[in-house]
Amino acid sequence: MPSPTLSLGLANFSAAAPDDGWGGLIERARVADRAGIDRVVVVDHVVMGEHLEAYDGGRFPTGPGGNWLEPMTVLGVIAGATERVRLSTGILIAALRRPAVLAKAAATLDVLSGGRLDLGVGVGWQREEYEAAGLAFEERGDLLDETLAVCRALWAGGPTSYRSDRLRFDGVWCEPRPVQPGGVPIWVSGRLNRRTLARIARFGDGWIPWGEHIGAVEAHVAEVHEALAAAGRDPAAFGVRGQLPAGRGEDLGGAMEPVGRMVSAGVTDFNLGLRLPDDHAEAEDLLASAVAAFRTAIEG
Repeated sequence: MPSPTLSLGLANFSAAAPDDGWGGLIERARVADRAGIDRVVVVDHVVMGEHLEAYDGGRFPTGPGGNWLEPMTVLGVIAGATERVRLSTGILIAALRRPAVLAKAAATLDVLSGGRLDLGVGVGWQREEYEAAGLAFEERGDLLDETLAVCRALWAGGPTSYRSDRLRFDGVWCEPRPVQPGGVPIWVSGRLNRRTLARIARFGDGWIPWGEHIGAVEAHVAEVHEALAAAGRDPAAFGVRGQLPAGRGEDLGGAMEPVGRMVSAGVTDFNLGLRLPDDHAEAEDLLASAVAAFRTAIEG
């Protein structure tokens, strides 16, 4: 099983443009890097429609006119501002990008960051984004599968050919390839229905739970491992993201209490739910303490 890691979500979105011009976002990434956080995570919306009631992940954080920075661009800036922390989308609505262009962008970011990129992907929930991209919302699962298939093929090295009902090309190269062996790790998000399990088994290096699975990830890891084994893959090399409970700095012990049993269940990456102070120095001290508490919880 991969060594357990601690991740921190960064808010690359805001109800209104921040007064600091997003400088606080980049500084928070630097703080996470210095404090020893293993991975920073940003999210994705290309456009926003008016029907936010379609969102089934709780209270949506902005209105239709909220500011959402493009995540691959954000991670490129963060890559240049940090040294060691891994860079992740959680998630990228990958099918909204043309497959070969996404393969190139991800490989470029992986090369320039020294092999630090993780690509968390999902189908998304908003019809308007697919319509704005000229794509059929009803075909979003097939579109995502094709996008991932093209990325994997191009990352393997040329000459590459690909054929499907939507897309075909022959004898092309897409260089440079990602630094990481096998290409950029792909973390597949979603509820564990038949399509998601098939996507995980075919493309996934990790699973990001969604919906009711977020709070019950331990109960579903075995289902993922069974799908991997049935596809001839080794579950021991697979990543699973879990959510630590939200808490305040004075209760790090409580925030880390589930770590031991979650690791035993097969969870490998832990999204930190800690509320951080606005002051960056105070946030760095708190994150460093959280990292220390996390390592203690793993060792214990």
